[in-house]
Amino acid sequence: MQEDNTNSLKVMVIDDSKTIRRTAETLLQREGYDVVTAVDGFEALSKIAETNPDIIFIDIMMPRLDGYQTCALIKNSQQYQGVPIIMLSSKDGLFDRAKGRIVGSDEYLTKPFSKDELVAAIRMHVA
Repeated sequence: MQEDNTNSLKVMVIDDSKTIRRTAETLLQREGYDVVTAVDGFEALSKIAETNPDIIFIDIMMPRLDGYQTCALIKNSQQYQGVPIIMLSSKDGLFDRAKGRIVGSDEYLTKPFSKDELVAAIRMHVA
């Protein structure tokens, strides 16, 4: 049952910062998206199977499983390799962007991000 595109879209936000998770969740819910959050890569991997997100935002610097490792694991999975992944980082370095591309991320946003940047990324990557 697909409703209007925005309402049925599931967005996952993976970040070890409660503030970032809450901010992204609030901004995206106001736009009508269904938001799922995870504290780290391990929690995210179990939640992905349950929720089947349409797009995933991943923080790079996280304990246990960082954003690059999490992205690579998702992209290596037959079932989820088509899900767009947007890396989130406080560092705006060329090396970080390149590494993100290597593990299969679709875009790279620098923190602090704006609501417009999040929504633009979703619109660009989810038809």
